[in-house]
Amino acid sequence: MDEKKYLDILHRVWGYPAFRGIQSDIIHSIAQGKDTLGLMPTGGGKSLTFQVPALAQEGVCIVITPLIALMKDQVENLRRRGVIAAAIYSGMSRHEIMSVLDNCILGNTKLLYVSPERIGTDVFRQKLERIKVSFITVDEAHCISQWGYDFRPSYLHIADIRRLKPNVPVLALTATATPQVVDDIQRQLGFKADNVFKMSFERKNLAYVVRQTLDKEAEMIHILKSVKGSAIVYVRSRQRTKEISQLIEQNGISSTFYHAGLEPGTKDERQKQWHDDAKRVMVATNAFGMGIDKPDVRVVIHYDCTNSIEAYFQEAGRAGRDGNKAYAVLLYNASDNNRLLKRIAEEYPDKETIIKIYEHLAYFLQIAANTGYGHTFQLDVDKFARTFKHFPTIVNSALRILSRAGYIHYETDPDSRTRLRFLLERDQLYVLNNSSPEEEAVISVALREYSGMFTDYRYIDESRIAQLSGLPINKVYLILKSLNQRRIVHFIPQRTVPLVTYTRDRELPENVVIPKSVYEDRKKLFEWHIKKMLQYAMNNNVCRSRQLLDYFGEEESTDCGKCDVCLVRKNEQQTETDAKDARQKIMALLADGEWHNKTELLNVDASKDAVDNAVRQLVSEELICIEHARVRAK
Repeated sequence: MDEKKYLDILHRVWGYPAFRGIQSDIIHSIAQGKDTLGLMPTGGGKSLTFQVPALAQEGVCIVITPLIALMKDQVENLRRRGVIAAAIYSGMSRHEIMSVLDNCILGNTKLLYVSPERIGTDVFRQKLERIKVSFITVDEAHCISQWGYDFRPSYLHIADIRRLKPNVPVLALTATATPQVVDDIQRQLGFKADNVFKMSFERKNLAYVVRQTLDKEAEMIHILKSVKGSAIVYVRSRQRTKEISQLIEQNGISSTFYHAGLEPGTKDERQKQWHDDAKRVMVATNAFGMGIDKPDVRVVIHYDCTNSIEAYFQEAGRAGRDGNKAYAVLLYNASDNNRLLKRIAEEYPDKETIIKIYEHLAYFLQIAANTGYGHTFQLDVDKFARTFKHFPTIVNSALRILSRAGYIHYETDPDSRTRLRFLLERDQLYVLNNSSPEEEAVISVALREYSGMFTDYRYIDESRIAQLSGLPINKVYLILKSLNQRRIVHFIPQRTVPLVTYTRDRELPENVVIPKSVYEDRKKLFEWHIKKMLQYAMNNNVCRSRQLLDYFGEEESTDCGKCDVCLVRKNEQQTETDAKDARQKIMALLADGEWHNKTELLNVDASKDAVDNAVRQLVSEELICIEHARVRAK
């Protein structure tokens, strides 16, 4: 590897003078053509380990990631830096996908981001054979392991494309993996030899705290008032994001909220408000956080326990990425045990319920027996649940299990991009009398950037229109909604509606089989993760950092000195030291064997608490005696 070449790229494109941590080791390994697994905690600089060698080598680096929002952000950031990058994900037209792949074949692209679902398609595989690939990057690599907390069957397609490109090395990256998952990742990806580079998961600037409290709301407000700076509060449900955010605002702290069900324009606007410190606190579900670039988060509060140590560690790790002191606080009480154990039944309903939901799905979508293969449907989960009297959480869980069992493909977060079509003729637009200058600016930019909108729908990028019109993205969204209501355009906002695709013809209920590997084995693993999370919350005897490091296989560690466990122990030790010092001074005072007025003890050079503790010890050990208001040594 030409070290100078790689450092020049790092400095020229990103402005950094040197690599940090294990970045250089990983880059050196992939540059030599070795299959490589890099374990780097959140904020460790994973993206540079594949972006820099992608620019240094000939060909296209294929980056596989499940995070559509993250791939979009990275592609946009790379293009701003002059790097030719592209992405393929659900929601793109066939023409758009073919255009991107053809550019890769022609050698005009350095990085191609692909969702794992896309790599399983025939079109992608056919085109891939003609693309010169430098190496394949698998981000969030723990998703390929059935022992991991976030297994995704679509990741198993990666082994197929390895067979198409047998001599192309693989770089697997993850921020969270136990030793068992590390071994499984390498096996599933067909590593030619074990090759792991691991940063310590220790975060010296981050204090992990578990607050056992009956009043989570009051404790949360106390923490937010005590710790200044940007904050994230994670909650379990979408409804709670709004309620908790309102509570925070009522206590004089600026706050907003975020979850997957918000309109795209609203999401972007709220994330920007928080990122720019217009709002201090972001209250969110786990839908928020992947790829956020805000290093100065001072505290991350988990209002509810997560389902696993991995999820907690990743979310907590978003605090203090600037290296300055930060806190990760878990609010916990006994009722959390019941709630977490209840999630097991929610995530793994009984098999009879799963099969019944499969049958009801066919009724709802009107799929006859022995038909349906290859057909895709939008699914309003709430409406479906109401129609057949199921709980929505149970429906979601059952559909995920049916997806793993191979009966359907259930996509909960498809990318359905914004579409726009003009309903008026071009000449009619010019004679509109009541359009504001802002509306005219949006119309003008849309017509200039996208052709054919008078005859058909076109995918549009609201952020692009906002940039070119000089308006906030939220304002563009409201203008398009207004134009839609006035029937000037037909505006279809990006809307995340789950998709169900039948991957085989519909089976009759008696023929549906849920394999042990999909149900019993996964349920047992889920229970194990829950148990480990509860153990962490309830263990007040071992340093929090050491508990986390031990979970991830770092057996040799030291107490952090900052977590709640360490601070309690430190206070106890200090109290004991102070009492010992006070004890010696009291015995020196009483060394003459005479009676002394008890008030003389107040003159001992020690705190009142230390004196009180020392006196209690000395009395219990029968070394001094107290009668009325007098004291002497025995």
